Amino acid sequence: MVTLRALTLDDAPALTRVYSGASIRHTTGKPLTLDQAHEKIRAALARAAETPRAQWSWGIVTADELIGLIALRRRTPSMGTISYILREDSWGHGYATHAANHVVSAAFTTAGLNRLEAMHHPDNPASGRVLVKAGFTRIGTSDWHGDDGTTTPYELYAREAADT
Repeated sequence: MVTLRALTLDDAPALTRVYSGASIRHTTGKPLTLDQAHEKIRAALARAAETPRAQWSWGIVTADELIGLIALRRRTPSMGTISYILREDSWGHGYATHAANHVVSAAFTTAGLNRLEAMHHPDNPASGRVLVKAGFTRIGTSDWHGDDGTTTPYELYAREAADT
């Protein structure tokens, strides 16, 4: 069973474990320090208090253990993006798909969005399968420019509210 919940400062050690190892291979490639985890959580808590709200962050929890993070960001009044990361030892159990389905529902109801978009690194096809299972359709690629000057064509996906 997977649940989503608000983050707390006590989650910082677990968040450093999520943002390490193979889980970050297709993100920044840099592990999160404990201080950075605390700052990430403080920022999420501050955004949760904003009106109008532009970002939601939830911890992905199973067996009372934080195993990941999923976020919804409002990009325009009617469009948002989702992103997620799971600790590598929790891959392959459907946790990301379950979390993504919950966030899709929240996006189209609570947040009042009409469209969601997401992307994944081309070397991470499992993330694309999560998006497809959550009702997204692949729509193309978009170049992602890394801090090191490299460009990577990320896979783009979208889902419309009418698809719910």
